Amino acid sequence: MADEQVHRTRRGPGRPRQEHVTRAVLDAVVDLVAESGMNALTMDAVAARAGVSKPAMYRRWPTKQDLVIAAMESRIGPLTVPDMGDFRAELRAVLTARMEAYRQPGVGRLLAGVIGAAAEAGAEPGTYRDYTSRVMSETRHLLERGIARGDVRPDADVTDAATLVAASLFFRLVGEQRIPDEALVESMVDLIGRAVGARPYPD
Repeated sequence: MADEQVHRTRRGPGRPRQEHVTRAVLDAVVDLVAESGMNALTMDAVAARAGVSKPAMYRRWPTKQDLVIAAMESRIGPLTVPDMGDFRAELRAVLTARMEAYRQPGVGRLLAGVIGAAAEAGAEPGTYRDYTSRVMSETRHLLERGIARGDVRPDADVTDAATLVAASLFFRLVGEQRIPDEALVESMVDLIGRAVGARPYPD
């Protein structure tokens, strides 16, 4: 009985340890890319920075592609916006959350690296599509909720509108090399609200 109790006690910290390894590795990816760019990102470098073994990394992320996407999702992942009764308020909440995520150190370089890696030979496009689908899922959801509620036009193209929402902050950060700010958020709420809103928009 005593031996069983010791065995259980020793096994208990397994999950916290796994979470610690995951956090250390994903933080190391972001730090390395922020400091030296995607070219510095190797499994050896990540393992050394995180203080973990490569086998431990490969068990979680079989490829570098998996690792980079996981790091990106640790900074910019799915989110949930409650029903606020107003599409524009919900859109502002999504854009504000994304703006804050994009302003984290290293995220701009990592995001650019993820997009570049998606175009490389041998990249699995489905992996990137799955990631972007998860990231954009709440925007699609609030558009569909707005249609059902009546403050988004019933003929609005949900997919195209969700792409427009995501692209505005992304291109400001990566394409224009400027940090997204509250002014951009308000501008996008105004422009997208006018484009898909079913209710009259005050001038």
